Amino acid sequence: MIQSLMVNPRIKHRPTICYRPIQPSDLETLEKIHSDLFPIRYESEFFQSVVNGCDVVSWAAVDRSRPNDQSDELIGFVTARIIMVKDSEVLSGSSNSIQISHTMQIADLLRYDSSRVDQNLVYILTLGVVEAYRNLSIATALIREVIKYASSIPVCRAVYLHVISYNNPAIHLYTKMSFKCMRMLHGFYLIRGQHFDSYLFVYYINGGRSPCSPLELITLIVCCTKTGLKTVASKLMMAKPKWPKGNETRVPVTQSKRMANTECSGLEYV
Repeated sequence: MIQSLMVNPRIKHRPTICYRPIQPSDLETLEKIHSDLFPIRYESEFFQSVVNGCDVVSWAAVDRSRPNDQSDELIGFVTARIIMVKDSEVLSGSSNSIQISHTMQIADLLRYDSSRVDQNLVYILTLGVVEAYRNLSIATALIREVIKYASSIPVCRAVYLHVISYNNPAIHLYTKMSFKCMRMLHGFYLIRGQHFDSYLFVYYINGGRSPCSPLELITLIVCCTKTGLKTVASKLMMAKPKWPKGNETRVPVTQSKRMANTECSGLEYV
């Protein structure tokens, strides 16, 4: 697929974006982008699996209008893995700097027919776009590639992923693309000793359906919304100036911001 885009102020030319599988020649660039975008370190085995297509499917976004030596260089990517529904407890794991602290039954994500042992899901592992190429719908196009691929598998019932709770641009993107927020997982991520909540998003395909009734699903969405509002309110309260006791006139003391090395911006973290 070729996508011609309007000029981004940070790009000096009109980009022509193409999408292709990630290849072994992309290894160095893929590692660098992950290092630049994500607050965690992925092990070399992960990157080898991606570039060699071992148990991981992937798509790269490249700008063909760049100079010849850069025309096939990654400017965005998405990686995903096929998960058998019957192999349910697969969400626990760790790397050098991150630990997923929960396991859950994948069958909980959909109305699962236990007699159909061949049913599977596609789990989005990582999604990223380099900063200069953001806001050009590249992430949307990459996700559509995943959905198209998953839809082509007759026994695949859904595409799903996790989003760290403060990654608002990613949450907005998945909501806009009709992913359903199924639940909030408290303390799901452990990054450098600090726990972060996660939202679980699901996009149903090929007849896959939520295990919740419509009323239960609405209730869940309302709960997630309330939780989000409480989080925002809490942050606002934390940021409220604190004046010391006494009659002295002093500069207000504000709560310090979360450490930069655990923050994510844009769509770097799923």
